[in-house]
Amino acid sequence: MLYAQKTPADKRADFRAALASGELLRFPGAFNPLSARLIEQKGFDGVYISGAVLSADLGLPDIGLTTLTEVAGRAKQIARMTELPAIVDADTGFGEPMNVARSVQEMEDAGLAGLHIEDQVNPKRCGHLDGKQVVDQGTALQRIRAAVDARRDPNFLIMARTDIRAVDGLDAAIDRAKALVDAGADAIFPEAMADLDEFAAVRGAVDVPLLANMTEFGKSDLFTVQQLADVGMNLVIWPVSLLRLAMGAAMRGLDELTDAGSFTGKLGEMQHRSELYELIDYEGYNHFDTSIFNFTVAR
Repeated sequence: MLYAQKTPADKRADFRAALASGELLRFPGAFNPLSARLIEQKGFDGVYISGAVLSADLGLPDIGLTTLTEVAGRAKQIARMTELPAIVDADTGFGEPMNVARSVQEMEDAGLAGLHIEDQVNPKRCGHLDGKQVVDQGTALQRIRAAVDARRDPNFLIMARTDIRAVDGLDAAIDRAKALVDAGADAIFPEAMADLDEFAAVRGAVDVPLLANMTEFGKSDLFTVQQLADVGMNLVIWPVSLLRLAMGAAMRGLDELTDAGSFTGKLGEMQHRSELYELIDYEGYNHFDTSIFNFTVAR
């Protein structure tokens, strides 16, 4: 009913404890607050909030057009709807190091459990596209130091994402990961690894949690949770998968409407009204007014 009962501070503490357990944590990407609640209902460990998804939700490409205000506002709406920890893609930090510092505090205030800051230049692009450019190491480290300095809750996770693998190769990615850890990063997101051996190489180089990005149609193969656990990953995200599934279903539904003149043929693929009401805890609002949920929904 309404929003999560667990406080952001408690979510962060629980998230840190889960990361320390050594188990691989599964964070599907939520494309709206309701999908975050569904992720929780289905028993996952946390919620990921993708910059690409937030851009697409606005009808924009993932090239750094979204603002800190837009991202923090939408991330807050998503994070508050679930008892799970949520981490957010903060792109390059929305500006210079001082902007990175402000971004961290805005995301703390929004109730997030953590964020990641990447080392691309502006305008950035999706991490699985060709033609990426990264900043020099000094600039990358400056961003992370600013993020760490700005943090008020020590359990708020500062993750450093590096995109340098696609630009200068695996050795460069390992060197940068080490430097980012030395700069204070709590975790590393090595983007666009080519195979499991590359994930394993980064795992052998740094002693902080590592995130694997299992995005479809990208540079990395789609490894299973077990395969990633076997090479020592700590977090796995599927950032855009639910949005892709939802949009694919919407495309097919609109085609059905064009061809058949109704959605009748798609009823079996829809979330039932009763399932929606259960997910949003319609009945729980009778706590305020007993006339709210005084009906039966046929299944």
